[in-house]
Amino acid sequence: MKRLVALAAILASGLLAFGPAHAAPGANLTWSRCYGEGVGTQNRAFACDTNAGSEVLVVSFVLPSPLAQVSGNEFVIDLISQDDPLPTWWEFKNPGTCRQTSLSMNLFENPADVVCTDWQQGLSSGGIGSYASSQGTISLEFPTRHRRLTIALAVPLTGLQDLIEDTEYFACNIHVDHAKTVGTGACGGCAGSVCLVLNHFRATTTAIGNDVNLFGGSTPGSNMAQWQGTGADCLLVPVQNRSWGQVKALYR
Repeated sequence: MKRLVALAAILASGLLAFGPAHAAPGANLTWSRCYGEGVGTQNRAFACDTNAGSEVLVVSFVLPSPLAQVSGNEFVIDLISQDDPLPTWWEFKNPGTCRQTSLSMNLFENPADVVCTDWQQGLSSGGIGSYASSQGTISLEFPTRHRRLTIALAVPLTGLQDLIEDTEYFACNIHVDHAKTVGTGACGGCAGSVCLVLNHFRATTTAIGNDVNLFGGSTPGSNMAQWQGTGADCLLVPVQNRSWGQVKALYR
């Protein structure tokens, strides 16, 4: 109970304490900037009054120990809404959805970053694998409020990197644009509360047995990004260590 109360207080504040002297291992999900830069937020409020512009979620990670020959990143983000079913404003990618083209990703680190490091050095490519409902780690009680986003990226063999611990590395930007928020053809639900949880992050290598799996943030809650307040319950998406079989199931 004490853990739940502490996490609720962190999320309610809308902004975590950023930038420890020595970054703790974990994977982070932050609105607008890389977590360690200290200028992003875990809670994004949008007035839902324009179709112009977009929001950006930044994925970053810190390794627990040095890792040689890193080839890529794979990760899973679970989204759960306060409203049931999931608002159409959050329906992306799949044919026939209300905002099919409003979700995208890129691999360009913010040039103003001074804490986060682009381990890929501009050599990677990748994309969104899927955005769909899944029964993996989410309770079967809430499938109509849930979506799972999977993303993968990789560098060529000539771009393999040896990474170190206590360093925050940039992985990617996830963009959610404002199209169809207002006016004719608008998709409902922009103002509703949603929580996005970076549920699993894998740093891949040339030898699968050396891959590193991260569950949870560098600090409590730093892998959880809220939209429109804390009404959506992030704790409905449990984050815990898993067997290799359970990790593979996350990507199905």
